[in-house]
Amino acid sequence: MMKLSKSLYLVLCLMAATCTLSGCIEEFEADIPSEDSDLLVVEGTIYSSRLNKFILSRSQAVNHSRTPQMVTGAKVSVRGSDGSEYRTEEADGYYSCWIDALSPDVDYYLHIETDGEVYESEPQKPLRTEKIADVSGVQYTPEGNIDVLVTPEAPFNPDHVNYYSWTYEETWEVHPDYTTVIYFDTSKRVPVYDPNQFPTRGWKTVSSSTIIVGASTSYEDQHIRNLKLYDIDRGNERMYYRYSSLVHQRTISKAEYEYELARQQASSEMGGLFTPLPSALPTNIRCLTSHKHVIGYVGCSLNTGEYRIFLNQVDYSIDHPLKDDARIWLDDCDEEDCYRMVVKEHLFLCEWKDERFKPTGTLLTAWAHDYQLDVRLWGAYAEEPDFWSLEGNVSY
Repeated sequence: MMKLSKSLYLVLCLMAATCTLSGCIEEFEADIPSEDSDLLVVEGTIYSSRLNKFILSRSQAVNHSRTPQMVTGAKVSVRGSDGSEYRTEEADGYYSCWIDALSPDVDYYLHIETDGEVYESEPQKPLRTEKIADVSGVQYTPEGNIDVLVTPEAPFNPDHVNYYSWTYEETWEVHPDYTTVIYFDTSKRVPVYDPNQFPTRGWKTVSSSTIIVGASTSYEDQHIRNLKLYDIDRGNERMYYRYSSLVHQRTISKAEYEYELARQQASSEMGGLFTPLPSALPTNIRCLTSHKHVIGYVGCSLNTGEYRIFLNQVDYSIDHPLKDDARIWLDDCDEEDCYRMVVKEHLFLCEWKDERFKPTGTLLTAWAHDYQLDVRLWGAYAEEPDFWSLEGNVSY
């Protein structure tokens, strides 16, 4: 038998390994084990003195429709160790109930009965939350985005690590591309003054889609300062005029903090080799009638801290480019041309410059589409929010 030199043997081994690895490169579809599908998913927090909402659904395979499989017909209630009970009313998998002021000395938990199984969250005393000391918008460079930073008040427990979660609701002012105070009356063939035809401005409101969590481990005196919640692109319409954000703060346990971190990792890395399976996520909910796993974590809060911030575009370097005039102009037109623009082209009159009384004058008009004039077609609403008249930030 012919002997191979060590160098040639090494080359052949490397070639074989390369061929083996290249043959493994193919599309990978993650298969969730049967024990990880059709699990009960619970979302919600027990709050004091407010309407509580809980969402029940079922986990689904990765390649399944993203439409959640809601759990309907369940019996859901919030119970206390003092014998108190608040029963919920259901609407398509959403369960809600008003809860009175919680007692700091009572343990509360969520009780669920569905599909012949009984589930309960771990009883816990409601946690107190500090107020928010400050929320600020900071732009470190003229080309940079605006960072929204939060600072809670000094912690109740400066000798222990403090954990928080934050959510927020954004509201911002929008203006139409063009405004008009007239319209063309097709019956009389003349322009008519009407300042209320379209709103001159509007507002949009959205709630944050993620829960932000933070720990005080790296802060002096366990006091979180200027923690970044999110940022706003300097070229985003949110900052074109005036912007407001209502930040909600809640003290959470270490266990809930770890659950949120694991859940966010699983959501952002779904399908990765090292992504935890749903059944591996930490939870404080257990099934009392079987060994079924549950996804979710039910916290309990005695109160929440809120802070409303206002940001004005004049205080930042905002990228709001001017648009070219996209209206349709008609020069030397007559009433028949105007009638055609309204009835056949479905356009709206923006400007009416009648200089026909001059020896060589003409009638000049400008026309625009409804979506250029009506911010309500952009998803905005025209009624000014109650808080929009506030001149400064407010802590609640």
